Amino acid sequence: MKTSFKGKSNQEKLVFVYNADSGIRNAIIDSAHKILSPGTYDCKLCGITFGVFGERKIWKDFREKASCEMEFLHKDEFQKNYASKFVYAFEYPVILIASNENFEVFISKEELEGLEKPEELIQLVNKRIKL
Repeated sequence: MKTSFKGKSNQEKLVFVYNADSGIRNAIIDSAHKILSPGTYDCKLCGITFGVFGERKIWKDFREKASCEMEFLHKDEFQKNYASKFVYAFEYPVILIASNENFEVFISKEELEGLEKPEELIQLVNKRIKL
């Protein structure tokens, strides 16, 4: 994938969309699923960036120091915020580039499925930003 990313100066941001719904109840169910059956958990992005009890330190450090703007949404939040204006059919989880309220896939679900550790995601994000 040869997606270009210009960064903050061109009003672009990365939008991370988790394959999970928002809310306390869903968070508890997701945490239990991660403990009981991590291999069948539906959100690879959640598994990479969050452990059972919170955000992974290496990911949090990267996110806080990143030079680009990032937005993090659950799939129900993304659909509520953007589907009313536009019809988007993405496979979740996904990382998108948002520019002028248009979206382009930055890292696909399939690519996320191939990652195991936050370091791999960080490396891929950094590589794509520099293209």
